[in-house]
Amino acid sequence: MARSLETLTSALLDAARAAGAEGADAIAVEGTSQSIDVRAGALEQAERSEGVDIGLRVLIGRRQACVSASDLSPDVMREMAERAVAMAREAPEDPGAGLADPAQLAQDLDSTRLDLVDHGAEPAPADLQDAAARAEAAALAVNGVSQVQSASAAYGARQIHLAASNGFAAGWARTDHALSVVAITGEGTKMERDYYGDMRAHREDLLSAEEIGRIAAERTVARAGARRPKTGAYPVIYDERVAASLIGHLVGAINGAAVARGSSWAADLLGAQVLPDGIDLIEDPLRPRIGGSRLFDSEGLPKRRSAIVENGVLRRYVLDLATARKLGMDSTANAGRGTGAPPSPSVSNLTLTQGAQSQADLLAEMGTGLLITSMIGSTISPTTGDYSRGASGFWIENGEIAYPVNECTVAGNLKDMLKTIRPANDARTHLMRVVPSLLVEGLTLAGE
Repeated sequence: MARSLETLTSALLDAARAAGAEGADAIAVEGTSQSIDVRAGALEQAERSEGVDIGLRVLIGRRQACVSASDLSPDVMREMAERAVAMAREAPEDPGAGLADPAQLAQDLDSTRLDLVDHGAEPAPADLQDAAARAEAAALAVNGVSQVQSASAAYGARQIHLAASNGFAAGWARTDHALSVVAITGEGTKMERDYYGDMRAHREDLLSAEEIGRIAAERTVARAGARRPKTGAYPVIYDERVAASLIGHLVGAINGAAVARGSSWAADLLGAQVLPDGIDLIEDPLRPRIGGSRLFDSEGLPKRRSAIVENGVLRRYVLDLATARKLGMDSTANAGRGTGAPPSPSVSNLTLTQGAQSQADLLAEMGTGLLITSMIGSTISPTTGDYSRGASGFWIENGEIAYPVNECTVAGNLKDMLKTIRPANDARTHLMRVVPSLLVEGLTLAGE
């Protein structure tokens, strides 16, 4: 008989106690996923997976060890616990290791109010194939598209349960519906490609297959005849679809793990200006129907809406219990967790203050420069913030698109770049990271 995730985590804790652990926490994850790829109107690939994975962390004083498995038998769980305890006894002491104090634990544990689960029937493979085929057909119907590289539809469902010897026990679930298209224009060495996709917790919120295919195709056709831009120092606009990556570099730099190691360019910026006046960066883990929403983190601490950056000033780092202890601070309830490793700092739902102008307004003010719509590769120094990334997009002259560009590199320093950003008003509010197009001054472009 199948065992509930709650039963599994409870059994892991019992096994840890019996093996001699002084403290422990456990996680059980059950997942189902299926994906369908269509090419030339026919099924190209179909995949389905399902299973349950378990993980256990044990503590002996300030020493800890983690083990994981997909075999759920009692003998395996006993062996896991014994192995973990033996490993912990030999592990070096970690001054940050330890469970939350019971007084710190979340009390609101009913995650159903976040509305992350689509309670409709799991889509049949035929339905996913039909959606992918319709998206492909819509893309091919746009003049200038030579082929569709891929049209994919997918569904996933995930349940997670956490339990710890400090008394915490709770879980959550989520579903995902996704549809995407990658289209190609041109032939041979003149081929260019672009894409569009959508992912939602509820199927009814997903954009139509026809709209997804059309947008992917229109983006692709606009890239026909791309060439390298001019080399020099120019302003750059990060299109809304890639702007979150720029803010992601800031979030990575204020991750407690990097700060505690002293290996971050933002390690001494707490309380300092990192973005322009008037711009906030808000973490809101309580947004309904958003995949990254949670009532509590992976250590059982209650999550809440808070400012990471307020009026341009960095107000806090992204901390779990371990990194907070090492820095002499309090956890910001940002612990994430997989089955095979201890908790670590992570962040999901972010919103950057939007501006009053459209992207077109920013382009007009920019005059001459680069609109980036895609990025590849990166060379970023974690200690200095020096930044270099491959990019493609559109060259702007007199505030309007002149021609598509590819094979160029943009470079600068993140500390300087982030202080110059000017946001547009075009962020999609259903995403986990709500970041509009961003105008950035003073970047160096390497093109022709």
